[in-house]
Amino acid sequence: MRVPRRLHDVHLLALDLATALLIAVVYVGFTRMSGDGVQPGYSGPAWAGVLVAAAVGLPVAVRRPWPVPAAVTALAGASAAAFLDITREPWIAVGLTLYVVALTVPPRRSVPVLAVSLALAAGAVLTGEAVVTPAETWSGAVGVAAVVWLVLGGGWAAGFAVRTRRAREADRAAHRAERALVEERLRIARELHDIVSHSLSLIVVKAGVAGHVARRRPEEAEDALRVIEQTGRAAMTEMRRALGVLRAEAPLAPAPGVDALPLLADQARRAGVTVDLTVRIPDERLSAGISLAVHRIVQESLTNTVKHAAPTHCRVTVEADPRTVRIDVTDDGVRGGGRMSPGGHGLIGMRERATMYGGTFSAGPRPEGGFAVSARLPLDGTRRNE
Repeated sequence: MRVPRRLHDVHLLALDLATALLIAVVYVGFTRMSGDGVQPGYSGPAWAGVLVAAAVGLPVAVRRPWPVPAAVTALAGASAAAFLDITREPWIAVGLTLYVVALTVPPRRSVPVLAVSLALAAGAVLTGEAVVTPAETWSGAVGVAAVVWLVLGGGWAAGFAVRTRRAREADRAAHRAERALVEERLRIARELHDIVSHSLSLIVVKAGVAGHVARRRPEEAEDALRVIEQTGRAAMTEMRRALGVLRAEAPLAPAPGVDALPLLADQARRAGVTVDLTVRIPDERLSAGISLAVHRIVQESLTNTVKHAAPTHCRVTVEADPRTVRIDVTDDGVRGGGRMSPGGHGLIGMRERATMYGGTFSAGPRPEGGFAVSARLPLDGTRRNE
């Protein structure tokens, strides 16, 4: 179970407070330790020892809200402890504060803080160990300073590594969100294109027919106008449904699929295309996504046929075996000649729908005339989001 962010922050602050109190108490204990031949002891007033212990440990409690002030205060306290022979540990409190400095402060500020901390720490350790109260040789004092550097540099490096990792994760999350937005825009564009292009193609063709025969054969003009009205009403209904879903004002209606292919064929026939539709699908139903992709590919293919070749003859075959569904749409082209390849975004949309499910797509003129569209979609293909 994921811990809420605020609760997580409270836990971290409580842990920092406990750590700060522990370090302060340990340092108070250091002030009461008597010296020996190896390690000198603190001989100053008790209140000064408590003040130094508080300066070393308590900044850890506020290192997250105020990282740089906490690091500066802990550094000053640890330096004072080195001068007063209180220190018995390698500046852990300063390392903890530098961790948060590197984690939360931009490198242009955290790197100077690290550099100053290392310089002051080395100066304090060497001065305290080898000059003020010579408890170490110079080589021994350098060894102690090296250990302190390791603790401070290690704390800063750990924080910087976590900061870098989080930045990469944030970049990846932003990239995924941007990619999802682009994919959603493409999906909406494909859906609107399929709805508008198919219906308008039928309307344009029938409007041309009505204008051509209005005087000589008014009954055919009336039939064309009736088809225009029906197609326009259907397009408006589907458009309202699509826009209502986008506005979250309408419930999700079942997406069109293979079952609606006969309706597409009837609409193309009304526009002057003789359609031979063959659908062979096994008993098990196609997934909703694959079924929608098949419907849209056939719809766009018939739309292109109506726009570029009507009146003509068109064959639509949709077959599925246990592994693949095959879509083939071929037409005979314009009577008395070939046919130019359709332009626009129709072919691009069909190819995107096929590749979205790991399928293949091809389209182009036929050697014997006309145009052919062919797509293969694996039935076990899942939608690709990458």
